[in-house]
Amino acid sequence: MEPNQIAESLKGEFTGEVVAVKEFRGQTGITLKKDRLLDIARRLHDAPEFSFDFLRDICGVDFKKIKTPRFEVVYNLYSMTHRHALRLNVQVEIKEFVPSVTSVWKTADWHERECFDMFGIVFDGHPDLRRILMPEDWAGHPMRKDYPVAGHEDEEWPGFRDVLKKAEDFKKFGWYK
Repeated sequence: MEPNQIAESLKGEFTGEVVAVKEFRGQTGITLKKDRLLDIARRLHDAPEFSFDFLRDICGVDFKKIKTPRFEVVYNLYSMTHRHALRLNVQVEIKEFVPSVTSVWKTADWHERECFDMFGIVFDGHPDLRRILMPEDWAGHPMRKDYPVAGHEDEEWPGFRDVLKKAEDFKKFGWYK
């Protein structure tokens, strides 16, 4: 089954949940309402005719001042069995939640944590939603378009001096040049 046919099948099965279907450079993208994301993900994963058994990536997009809702969560899926790919897009505002898909794809655990860390998008039902790339005490979400490019001028990250000291120690012992 081709990705466009999969999109049409989802439109029929989940009436009103599919907002748009777009094809770009040979890849099909389906924009969904977030409320039934988990049901749709489970269907795409479990149904033998789809068999999307590999979640390649989850990433965020910030459309500040371009469109609303402000954020989009993008799920890149692949079927090892059928060798076809599909992209799911879910739109979300700043204070809204997106259902976690960790119960469908275990690898979503780390992908959702990264999306939370970089964009501040909260995944409802995630088993361990905490920062994964930035330190726990980091202020803000660096991939948001309103995040200052040079960091926050009026404050210094509390762990900054510790990192500088560690770098000096590494140089002292020849571990870092």
